[in-house]
Amino acid sequence: MNEYKALIRGSADRNENDTMSGILEWYRDVMYNKNDPRTSEWFLISGPGPIVTIVVTYIYFSVWAGPKYMRDKKPYSLKSLLLVYNFTQVLASIYLVYEGLMSGWLYNYSYTCQPVDYSESPEAMRMARAVYLYFICKLVELLDTVFFVLRKKQRQISFLHVYHHAMMPMCGWIGVRFVAGGHPTLLGVINSFIHIIMYSYYMLSAMGPEVQKYLWWKKHLTSMQIIQFCIIFVHNAQMMFNDCKFPKQLTVLLLLNASAFLYMFGSFYVKNYMKNVSSNPQKLAKNVNAVANGSSQALKAE
Repeated sequence: MNEYKALIRGSADRNENDTMSGILEWYRDVMYNKNDPRTSEWFLISGPGPIVTIVVTYIYFSVWAGPKYMRDKKPYSLKSLLLVYNFTQVLASIYLVYEGLMSGWLYNYSYTCQPVDYSESPEAMRMARAVYLYFICKLVELLDTVFFVLRKKQRQISFLHVYHHAMMPMCGWIGVRFVAGGHPTLLGVINSFIHIIMYSYYMLSAMGPEVQKYLWWKKHLTSMQIIQFCIIFVHNAQMMFNDCKFPKQLTVLLLLNASAFLYMFGSFYVKNYMKNVSSNPQKLAKNVNAVANGSSQALKAE
């Protein structure tokens, strides 16, 4: 009986070892055989360790360490820093839109199927560098949350905010590591265009109350984000139904991520804008009259 138990235990241990070996072999194959060889040695791209460390540290600071540090401190103003930061983000976003268009989307990229060009041609490398810069910008954008913490704007640090800021660098890293070009790069062009408007809003808002009272278009930023994810979902879903030479696994991840963002941004919009209007009869009546009369001034007055 003891020999039988030992035999069973040994067989289970071998199966467990085989499973672990299989997982490790799959990981090595994906990470080092399926990667984009052009970008494998670029800064922060050679392995997942640095980006995972950065994202975990960001979440730890945003959710626990930062608020604890600021608990008994007065909020920092950071006005000058915010103006410079947001202006820099606007310039970076303009540059990314320009590079994305000039590297392919304005001229020779297909909107139905665009495989990744893994060559080292000038056009392919230009797009690869644009994808890498987009990834770096997603890392820099983690400072959005750091500034919220230092200014004690804890209400702004929602689950949606942290999830969005944590996921985008991870997605950017995957893009640079495996597919630095091709079909999904339209995502970066659209997202960078949205960020031109978004960081312009933040920059103007940082100028103080005398400017903030003219910023009537905040809720439209969320509308643009929702439209963005709808376009991204439809654009990438095409690859599930055609013979485009793009990894189907990454297509599925893109669709799942776009769906998650679409749901969360949609829920945010309903909670913060539609419910507020419907719960205020006077505001609702004013908006209905504005639509009926074709008047934009009534909407601007809210």
